[in-house]
Amino acid sequence: MKKLILLLSLSLISCNKNIEKYEQKKLADTLRVIDSINAARTVYNDSIRALNSQNRYRDLTGRHRFTHSEIPASGTVRFTKNGRDQYKVSGKASSGNDFVEINGDLKVVTMQYLNFEGVINQKINGTAFRRTSKTSFKDEKKGPYWRLQDKKGGEGFVEYIDIHF
Repeated sequence: MKKLILLLSLSLISCNKNIEKYEQKKLADTLRVIDSINAARTVYNDSIRALNSQNRYRDLTGRHRFTHSEIPASGTVRFTKNGRDQYKVSGKASSGNDFVEINGDLKVVTMQYLNFEGVINQKINGTAFRRTSKTSFKDEKKGPYWRLQDKKGGEGFVEYIDIHF
């Protein structure tokens, strides 16, 4: 009887070891499958992220000519890409004591319309004026430039502020 109990207990112990080995193998296989699924998802998400960061319109990164109708000299404005069709813009045009400065964010809505949010400071003939409201630059098909649509200046006269293509 003692031998039978000993034999039964040994068989149970050996079965438990086999069950543990089987469960460990099953767990390792499951972890490998999960890792391969996560790797495939990462590749897929990276491809979507790359597509979503591409511009819908042409890339405007770099320097562009910047003019004001009351300033005889032109200046430059720099476009720095910071998102899909979105740019950080900064630049200045000046002649003598007269100047116009632009700083802010620009979003390309279409190649005809550029939405601008930021600050445009100017000083023309001793009169300072600051534009801070959201506005647009539009290609009016009158030349190779986008023209600021908020054309009324500090003295109430029309001013043309242009960013050239």
